[in-house]
Amino acid sequence: MKIDVLSLFPEMFTGVFNHSILKRAQESGAVSYQVTNFREYSTNKHKNVDDYPYGGGAGMVLTPQPVFDAVSSLADPSKKPRVILMCPQGERFTQSKAEELAAEDHLIFVCGHYEGYDERIREHLITDEISIGDFVLTGGELASMVVIDSVTRLLPGVLGNKSSAPMDSFSSGLLEHPHYTRPSSYEGHAVPDVLLSGNHAAIEKWRLKESLRRTWTRRPDLLESKELSKEEQKILNEIKEESD
Repeated sequence: MKIDVLSLFPEMFTGVFNHSILKRAQESGAVSYQVTNFREYSTNKHKNVDDYPYGGGAGMVLTPQPVFDAVSSLADPSKKPRVILMCPQGERFTQSKAEELAAEDHLIFVCGHYEGYDERIREHLITDEISIGDFVLTGGELASMVVIDSVTRLLPGVLGNKSSAPMDSFSSGLLEHPHYTRPSSYEGHAVPDVLLSGNHAAIEKWRLKESLRRTWTRRPDLLESKELSKEEQKILNEIKEESD
Protein backbone atom coordinates (compact mmCIF):
# COMPACT_ATOMS: atom_id res chain seq x y z
CA MET A 1 0.00 0.00 0.00
CA LYS A 2 1.06 3.57 -0.68
CA ILE A 3 -0.04 6.22 1.80
CA ASP A 4 0.32 9.92 1.03
CA VAL A 5 -0.44 12.66 3.52
CA LEU A 6 -0.98 16.31 2.64
CA SER A 7 -0.17 18.52 5.60
CA LEU A 8 1.11 22.00 6.38
CA PHE A 9 3.10 20.42 9.24
CA PRO A 10 4.82 17.32 7.83
CA GLU A 11 7.32 17.18 10.69
CA MET A 12 4.49 16.02 12.96
CA PHE A 13 4.59 12.60 11.29
CA THR A 14 8.30 11.88 11.72
CA GLY A 15 8.03 10.16 15.07
CA VAL A 16 4.82 8.32 14.27
CA PHE A 17 6.06 6.73 11.04
CA ASN A 18 9.44 5.81 12.51
CA HIS A 19 8.42 3.79 15.53
CA SER A 20 6.69 0.54 16.44
CA ILE A 21 4.40 -1.25 13.99
CA LEU A 22 4.24 1.58 11.46
CA LYS A 23 8.03 1.56 11.15
CA ARG A 24 8.20 -2.23 10.82
CA ALA A 25 5.43 -2.18 8.23
CA GLN A 26 7.43 0.20 6.06
CA GLU A 27 10.68 -1.72 6.54
CA SER A 28 8.97 -4.94 5.46
CA GLY A 29 7.65 -3.33 2.29
CA ALA A 30 3.99 -3.70 3.26
CA VAL A 31 3.46 0.05 3.05
CA SER A 32 5.24 3.25 2.09
CA TYR A 33 4.54 6.66 3.59
CA GLN A 34 5.08 10.08 2.10
CA VAL A 35 4.14 13.39 3.71
CA THR A 36 3.84 16.42 1.43
CA ASN A 37 3.52 20.04 2.46
CA PHE A 38 0.84 21.22 0.06
CA ARG A 39 2.01 24.79 0.56
CA GLU A 40 4.70 23.87 -1.98
CA TYR A 41 1.98 23.67 -4.64
CA SER A 42 0.59 27.14 -4.02
CA THR A 43 0.82 29.39 -7.07
CA ASN A 44 0.37 32.44 -4.86
CA LYS A 45 3.55 34.55 -4.80
CA HIS A 46 3.48 34.49 -0.99
CA LYS A 47 2.73 30.73 -0.94
CA ASN A 48 -0.55 31.35 0.86
CA VAL A 49 -2.93 28.40 1.11
CA ASP A 50 -5.86 30.16 2.82
CA ASP A 51 -8.05 33.19 2.30
CA TYR A 52 -11.02 35.02 3.81
CA PRO A 53 -14.40 33.35 3.30
CA TYR A 54 -16.86 34.83 0.83
CA GLY A 55 -19.79 36.32 2.68
CA GLY A 56 -17.67 37.17 5.69
CA GLY A 57 -17.25 35.33 8.94
CA ALA A 58 -14.56 34.34 11.39
CA GLY A 59 -11.42 32.46 10.44
CA MET A 60 -9.67 31.57 7.21
CA VAL A 61 -10.55 28.93 4.63
CA LEU A 62 -8.18 26.64 2.73
CA THR A 63 -8.16 27.51 -0.97
CA PRO A 64 -8.73 24.73 -3.51
CA GLN A 65 -5.77 25.26 -5.86
CA PRO A 66 -2.88 23.91 -3.72
CA VAL A 67 -4.85 20.89 -2.58
CA PHE A 68 -6.12 20.01 -6.06
CA ASP A 69 -2.65 20.34 -7.59
CA ALA A 70 -0.99 18.33 -4.82
CA VAL A 71 -3.45 15.44 -5.19
CA SER A 72 -3.10 15.56 -8.98
CA SER A 73 0.68 15.23 -8.70
CA LEU A 74 0.46 12.24 -6.35
CA ALA A 75 -2.41 10.29 -7.90
CA ASP A 76 -2.33 7.86 -10.78
CA PRO A 77 -5.64 8.64 -12.56
CA SER A 78 -5.94 5.08 -13.85
CA LYS A 79 -5.93 3.67 -10.31
CA LYS A 80 -8.26 6.22 -8.70
CA PRO A 81 -6.86 6.40 -5.14
CA ARG A 82 -9.09 7.05 -2.16
CA VAL A 83 -8.71 10.71 -1.19
CA ILE A 84 -9.64 11.07 2.46
CA LEU A 85 -10.55 14.33 4.15
CA MET A 86 -10.13 14.31 7.92
CA CYS A 87 -13.11 16.31 9.12
CA PRO A 88 -15.38 16.38 12.21
CA GLN A 89 -18.38 16.42 9.82
CA GLY A 90 -17.31 13.14 8.23
CA GLU A 91 -18.37 9.54 8.63
CA ARG A 92 -17.54 8.13 12.06
CA PHE A 93 -14.43 5.96 11.77
CA THR A 94 -14.95 2.30 12.66
CA GLN A 95 -13.06 -0.98 12.44
CA SER A 96 -15.11 -1.96 9.39
CA LYS A 97 -14.01 1.27 7.68
CA ALA A 98 -10.40 0.43 8.51
CA GLU A 99 -10.84 -3.00 6.93
CA GLU A 100 -12.36 -1.40 3.84
CA LEU A 101 -9.47 1.03 3.44
CA ALA A 102 -6.89 -1.71 4.07
CA ALA A 103 -7.99 -3.34 0.82
CA GLU A 104 -6.92 -0.31 -1.22
CA ASP A 105 -3.58 0.19 -3.01
CA HIS A 106 -3.27 3.95 -2.49
CA LEU A 107 -4.66 6.31 0.13
CA ILE A 108 -4.23 10.09 0.17
CA PHE A 109 -5.05 11.89 3.42
CA VAL A 110 -5.81 15.61 3.37
CA CYS A 111 -5.17 17.36 6.69
CA GLY A 112 -6.58 20.84 6.99
CA HIS A 113 -6.28 23.72 9.40
CA TYR A 114 -7.99 27.06 9.88
CA GLU A 115 -11.77 27.42 9.76
CA GLY A 116 -12.38 24.82 7.07
CA TYR A 117 -12.02 23.84 3.43
CA ASP A 118 -13.32 25.44 0.29
CA GLU A 119 -16.42 23.36 -0.44
CA ARG A 120 -15.17 22.50 -3.94
CA ILE A 121 -12.51 20.32 -2.34
CA ARG A 122 -15.26 18.22 -0.77
CA GLU A 123 -17.45 18.13 -3.86
CA HIS A 124 -14.94 17.45 -6.61
CA LEU A 125 -11.81 15.90 -5.09
CA ILE A 126 -12.58 13.91 -1.95
CA THR A 127 -13.83 10.32 -1.99
CA ASP A 128 -14.22 9.92 1.80
CA GLU A 129 -14.76 12.26 4.74
CA ILE A 130 -13.77 10.68 8.04
CA SER A 131 -14.17 11.78 11.65
CA ILE A 132 -12.59 9.99 14.61
CA GLY A 133 -15.17 11.34 17.05
CA ASP A 134 -17.54 14.11 18.00
CA PHE A 135 -14.93 16.64 18.95
CA VAL A 136 -12.75 19.20 17.17
CA LEU A 137 -8.97 19.10 16.81
CA THR A 138 -6.62 21.88 15.75
CA GLY A 139 -5.99 20.11 12.45
CA GLY A 140 -6.37 16.81 10.65
CA GLU A 141 -2.88 15.48 11.42
CA LEU A 142 -3.60 13.64 14.67
CA ALA A 143 -6.81 12.18 13.28
CA SER A 144 -5.06 10.91 10.15
CA MET A 145 -2.38 9.27 12.30
CA VAL A 146 -5.09 7.33 14.12
CA VAL A 147 -6.65 6.12 10.87
CA ILE A 148 -3.30 5.24 9.28
CA ASP A 149 -2.25 3.22 12.33
CA SER A 150 -5.57 1.36 12.36
CA VAL A 151 -5.36 0.58 8.63
CA THR A 152 -1.66 -0.34 8.50
CA ARG A 153 -1.90 -3.02 11.18
CA LEU A 154 -4.48 -4.83 9.04
CA LEU A 155 -2.16 -5.18 6.04
CA PRO A 156 -0.92 -8.72 5.33
CA GLY A 157 2.23 -9.60 7.22
CA VAL A 158 2.34 -6.47 9.38
CA LEU A 159 1.35 -8.15 12.65
CA GLY A 160 3.52 -11.07 13.66
CA ASN A 161 0.55 -13.22 14.67
CA LYS A 162 -1.99 -13.69 11.87
CA SER A 163 -4.81 -14.14 14.38
CA SER A 164 -4.11 -10.86 16.22
CA ALA A 165 -6.13 -8.53 13.99
CA PRO A 166 -9.22 -10.77 13.63
CA MET A 167 -9.36 -11.11 17.43
CA ASP A 168 -9.26 -7.36 18.06
CA SER A 169 -12.20 -5.59 19.63
CA PHE A 170 -14.83 -4.64 17.01
CA SER A 171 -13.40 -6.99 14.33
CA SER A 172 -15.93 -9.65 15.28
CA GLY A 173 -18.59 -7.13 16.26
CA LEU A 174 -17.82 -7.75 19.94
CA LEU A 175 -15.38 -6.32 22.45
CA GLU A 176 -12.36 -8.48 23.10
CA HIS A 177 -12.23 -10.88 26.06
CA PRO A 178 -9.94 -10.25 29.08
CA HIS A 179 -6.28 -11.29 28.91
CA TYR A 180 -3.99 -12.66 31.63
CA THR A 181 -0.31 -13.55 31.82
CA ARG A 182 2.23 -14.71 34.43
CA PRO A 183 2.21 -14.89 37.39
CA SER A 184 -0.92 -16.97 37.89
CA SER A 185 -1.52 -15.22 41.21
CA TYR A 186 -0.58 -11.62 41.99
CA GLU A 187 -1.27 -9.99 45.35
CA GLY A 188 -4.02 -12.50 45.97
CA HIS A 189 -5.67 -12.04 42.57
CA ALA A 190 -5.72 -15.28 40.59
CA VAL A 191 -6.02 -16.03 36.90
CA PRO A 192 -9.28 -17.88 36.08
CA ASP A 193 -8.75 -21.63 36.46
CA VAL A 194 -10.04 -22.41 32.99
CA LEU A 195 -7.11 -20.59 31.39
CA LEU A 196 -4.69 -22.86 33.24
CA SER A 197 -6.58 -26.06 32.45
CA GLY A 198 -5.12 -26.78 29.01
CA ASN A 199 -8.65 -27.53 27.79
CA HIS A 200 -8.73 -25.48 24.59
CA ALA A 201 -12.42 -25.99 23.94
CA ALA A 202 -13.29 -24.77 27.43
CA ILE A 203 -10.92 -21.82 27.04
CA GLU A 204 -12.51 -20.76 23.75
CA LYS A 205 -15.98 -21.00 25.28
CA TRP A 206 -14.84 -18.91 28.27
CA ARG A 207 -13.34 -16.29 25.96
CA LEU A 208 -16.52 -16.07 23.92
CA LYS A 209 -18.64 -15.74 27.04
CA GLU A 210 -16.42 -13.02 28.50
CA SER A 211 -16.39 -11.20 25.16
CA LEU A 212 -20.18 -11.24 25.12
CA ARG A 213 -20.34 -10.23 28.78
CA ARG A 214 -18.00 -7.29 28.25
CA THR A 215 -19.90 -6.14 25.17
CA TRP A 216 -23.28 -6.42 26.89
CA THR A 217 -22.13 -4.46 29.95
CA ARG A 218 -19.97 -1.82 28.21
CA ARG A 219 -21.27 -1.46 24.65
CA PRO A 220 -24.75 -3.01 24.38
CA ASP A 221 -25.32 -0.94 21.22
CA LEU A 222 -22.92 -3.26 19.38
CA LEU A 223 -25.19 -6.23 20.03
CA GLU A 224 -28.10 -4.44 18.37
CA SER A 225 -26.34 -4.52 15.02
CA LYS A 226 -24.77 -7.98 15.34
CA GLU A 227 -26.53 -11.15 14.25
CA LEU A 228 -25.72 -13.62 17.00
CA SER A 229 -25.37 -17.33 16.35
CA LYS A 230 -27.53 -19.74 18.33
CA GLU A 231 -24.59 -20.52 20.60
CA GLU A 232 -23.82 -16.82 21.17
CA GLN A 233 -27.46 -16.06 21.95
CA LYS A 234 -27.60 -18.97 24.40
CA ILE A 235 -24.48 -17.76 26.18
CA LEU A 236 -25.78 -14.18 26.27
CA ASN A 237 -29.02 -15.41 27.84
CA GLU A 238 -26.95 -17.18 30.51
CA ILE A 239 -25.07 -13.97 31.21
CA LYS A 240 -28.28 -12.01 31.60
CA GLU A 241 -29.72 -14.65 33.95
CA GLU A 242 -26.54 -14.56 36.06
CA SER A 243 -26.89 -10.80 36.46
CA ASP A 244 -30.48 -10.95 37.67
